[in-house]
Amino acid sequence: MTETGRPDAPNLADAAAHIRSAYVHIPFCARWCPYCDFAVVEGRDDSTDRYVRAVVSEIESEPAWGELGAIFFGGGTPSRLAPPLLGSIVEAVAERFGVADTAEVTLEANPEDWTEDLASGLVAQGFTRVSFGAQSFDPVVLTALGRAHTPDHIVRAVEAARSAGFSSVSLDLIYGTPGESMDSWARTVEKALGLEPDHLSAYALTVEPATPLGMQVRRGGAAPDPDLQADMWERAVAAAESACLVRYEVSNFAKPAHACLYNLGVWAQGEYLGFGLGAHGFRDGVRRRNVKRLDTYVERIESGLGAVQGTEVIGGWAAEIERLMLGLRRAAGVTSGAGGEALMASDSGKRLVDAGVVGLSGDRLVVTRPLLTDEVVRAVLALGEYP
Repeated sequence: MTETGRPDAPNLADAAAHIRSAYVHIPFCARWCPYCDFAVVEGRDDSTDRYVRAVVSEIESEPAWGELGAIFFGGGTPSRLAPPLLGSIVEAVAERFGVADTAEVTLEANPEDWTEDLASGLVAQGFTRVSFGAQSFDPVVLTALGRAHTPDHIVRAVEAARSAGFSSVSLDLIYGTPGESMDSWARTVEKALGLEPDHLSAYALTVEPATPLGMQVRRGGAAPDPDLQADMWERAVAAAESACLVRYEVSNFAKPAHACLYNLGVWAQGEYLGFGLGAHGFRDGVRRRNVKRLDTYVERIESGLGAVQGTEVIGGWAAEIERLMLGLRRAAGVTSGAGGEALMASDSGKRLVDAGVVGLSGDRLVVTRPLLTDEVVRAVLALGEYP
């Protein structure tokens, strides 16, 4: 699939359902950030070669499927691995399933890892898109988030990615860190947009219970202020739009032809494969999840047991509920269908309509006040069984 037109166009959102994609999890990190609850390991760089061999074996054991339109390497920190290691995974995916000539091949990266040689090596291995975990341009905020890079690292990383030939460069930002002021956030957004990224993500800091940040908050530490976070989101939206980036999902903005195809596919209930520890996949109506411990994952693959820890069949009314929950995060919304009709007929749905939070645009259900998307999702979940 080749993306054209505005990133928030309904036809692009709906066509993404036909994207077949793959997610590859790279768990290695130099340090564990205090807010992170992903499947990561620190201080285990001696295990990277063995882990990559296991991922390649998992890919080779997956039943044949069809050509992929997007591959996404997430983490963890994929940029900690050498380009040939990452390239061996891309090659295994291509040999097993085929990869479209126009495919988007993304990796997440830390700015401090990025060099001109790394960037050039990754382009040579087939990567087309990079998403930098910038998070902030305020050194104090970066320290609070446990990040090792400086604002200068971000600038140099973007410049090196452009020089190496990456066709799309994205920046991830986090807002609402305790102690972060609106002025600090405004400067971060201004500096990020000054680098002219093709794509920008801006996420509110979330306190997950099992993380160091979660434990700190339980002990009485400062927590994010939701009202300030709402104001910060609105500041980011206004600034991004002024920079000609279009909001196509609650937290994501892009230039035309630069929306993340992998994410578009997931939000449209497209099928995707998941490889690596903790990875999730969705194929033939079944969602599966892999084990989350590094040694367990590698040992299971090497012994021929496979890495899948659990599965869930997504069908019928459950699939309809999921279609609404995923689709309503998009600016384009989602075709109303049976689920949308049930929502609009429910007491919660009627209140949301009366409050101007949800509305119909033709045959599409759209969240018109994106900051209240979670409230809409709760109303969708409350629909329960088919009425």
